[in-house]
Amino acid sequence: MENNFFSFDKRILDASQKALELCKSELEKIDEIQDYNQNKMLYAFQKAQVSESHLLASTGYGYGDRGREVLDEIYAAAFDAEDALVRHNFVSGTHTLETALFGILRPGDKMLSVTGTPYDTIRPVIGIDGEGNGKGNLKDFGIEYSEVALRSDGTPDYEEIEKSVNPSIKMVYIQRSRGYSLRPSLTCEEISKIAEIAKRNAPNAVVMLDNCYGEFIEKEQPLSHGVDLMGGSLIKNPGGGIAPTGGYIAGKRELVELCACRLTTPATGKEVGATLGHNRELFMGAFNAPMVSCEALKTAVFAAALFEILGFEVSPRYNERRGDIIQVIKLKNAAALEAFCRGIQKAAPVDSFVTPEAWDMPGYNCKVIMAAGAFTLGSSIELSADAPLREPFACWMQGGINFPAGKTGVMLAAQSMLESGELVL
Repeated sequence: MENNFFSFDKRILDASQKALELCKSELEKIDEIQDYNQNKMLYAFQKAQVSESHLLASTGYGYGDRGREVLDEIYAAAFDAEDALVRHNFVSGTHTLETALFGILRPGDKMLSVTGTPYDTIRPVIGIDGEGNGKGNLKDFGIEYSEVALRSDGTPDYEEIEKSVNPSIKMVYIQRSRGYSLRPSLTCEEISKIAEIAKRNAPNAVVMLDNCYGEFIEKEQPLSHGVDLMGGSLIKNPGGGIAPTGGYIAGKRELVELCACRLTTPATGKEVGATLGHNRELFMGAFNAPMVSCEALKTAVFAAALFEILGFEVSPRYNERRGDIIQVIKLKNAAALEAFCRGIQKAAPVDSFVTPEAWDMPGYNCKVIMAAGAFTLGSSIELSADAPLREPFACWMQGGINFPAGKTGVMLAAQSMLESGELVL
């Protein structure tokens, strides 16, 4: 393995070469997924007859914005959905999911999370543990919430889900990715099993999926496996590292329309919303998303192989089936975690000279350290690593818009740990 631009200890270079050899067959499998999904996206663009006119801006109310309408059509085709709502004015993945929750649920409805307690930033939206109460969350509007805990190994407890889902449940909520937990992410096969239970026990319930970090990781789509509605952020997988902001909701047509009515007004739904010149970036991001998502997936697989060779516990392992792009590395102590993040920061194309420090990040209950030198602020499809400063001092790494640079970033993280004395070889 040659790298003429960065200084690596020979032991890091040797370990990296072994890691590449170890995960070679896994990288080849990802190439197959990448090829399939990229050609599916190309077909979606051509079927929608995308033209230069779709890339132009609209202002004011945005009536008749053909680009906005065709972009929805493309995402619907890529995700096997009846319809989609793709907008730059979703400010985050959490905002996107909140819009979907309020679009579907009404006072007195019951929401059941079947993958344990949701991710940190969605808890105040629901009103879990009193967070966000009095500020207009679901609890304030009389929506009931309950959850099914995961098994001790972090996998869905299908027996308890079977017992808990009944006709009184309006929404069965699934979180695909792990969030700041050590549980495994969900594959379409596992999501399908949950959806089958839900449909059998509560035929009228809406099966909703938080699909963040899981887009284009498999050939299959959750909407073809029993999910009715799903959403995510465009500065993660589906924006291809080009979308500057935004989110998407996709699924059954009538449900997407309800979400659109929540985002705008009940009388206008999807028919309004100026694109303000963002169409070109969103179209380019969508087209590149399958390729970029798999480049990030390759980076994660390589990181798992390398750090396993270096003696660390990783999740998932390099050869385990994955449902998202996130790689967890247990770094044993705070100093090692901080050294890892410093190395990831050094690999960034933007702000590589910055030293990441832990801070009180909004939406979290402890300090968080984040390494992220990105073209788009907070873009976690670009190589980044973050972690709350708490036990077990695990680091959640994701992204890498191209594998060569992502691989170098992982190696720089190991080099940083070696130089700081937190990695002994």
